[in-house]
Amino acid sequence: MRVLFFILVSVVLFSCAGSETLQDAVVRAASGYDATVGVSVHVENGPSIAVNDSVRYPIMSVFKFHVASAALKTLERAGLPLDAEVTLSRRQLPPATYSPLRDAHPEGDVLTSYRELVEYAVALSDNNACDALIDLAGGIDSVSAFVRNIGIDGFDLTQTEKSMHENPNRCYDNWSHPSSMTAMLEKIYASDVLCHEHRDFLCAVMESTTTGPDKLRAGVPPHLTLGHKTGHSDRWPDGVKAGDADAGVVTLPDGRRLYIAVFIRDSRESDAVNAAIIADVAAAACRCMLR
Repeated sequence: MRVLFFILVSVVLFSCAGSETLQDAVVRAASGYDATVGVSVHVENGPSIAVNDSVRYPIMSVFKFHVASAALKTLERAGLPLDAEVTLSRRQLPPATYSPLRDAHPEGDVLTSYRELVEYAVALSDNNACDALIDLAGGIDSVSAFVRNIGIDGFDLTQTEKSMHENPNRCYDNWSHPSSMTAMLEKIYASDVLCHEHRDFLCAVMESTTTGPDKLRAGVPPHLTLGHKTGHSDRWPDGVKAGDADAGVVTLPDGRRLYIAVFIRDSRESDAVNAAIIADVAAAACRCMLR
């Protein structure tokens, strides 16, 4: 049985070609599922829409974008280059979590660089690399403080990958409103929060993301550049999936950026349907902007 939920929409109206508005297109793509779906779409110097934006969505690995941003700022303040080397001990590479970095170096005591840690954490969603970047930034509270200090609210970050692995219910403690996520993306992409080198590097890493090809990437026309960060939880014993998410930046043909976040909470839909929801929202937004 499908659960019907009330969609709260705040929007700056923008008419696409024909009678369909951006609001109509996005709400239609996000409606009618046994899940709570939240969306934020913001176009640079253009329309904005937020759907179900007051909900606290567990953002799962999408928070690695926040972590990477805070870690890069820490490197700036310390005067350390991206290619500065760091050694990760075997203790920092626990086996029972997703970590391509650990899989490539099962012996532990890995000599790597901060550049590689960001690439592993963001593009490959490596959990151990993420926690190493959290340590670099001074802990998860320091990551959260960094994000607040650059003017972002409507979120909270209190958990590491390790702590969420130890108690999966803690995934709900790392939450965001969709509009907070698009604001975070715009702050990093379009301001001087990070130096040019680090901003350009992080944007390039986002574009090299390999996870979630059936989410935003499946809905964005292939000729458009997309940088994004995905996230998802496991399922509870009753089949509910706590979180499924993707957030990213599409570069439109006129050079403007389309910031988009699609967060799904407590879904009884299949993984394929969750991904299709995210892809359909992205397709609707792009279709509206490309007409």
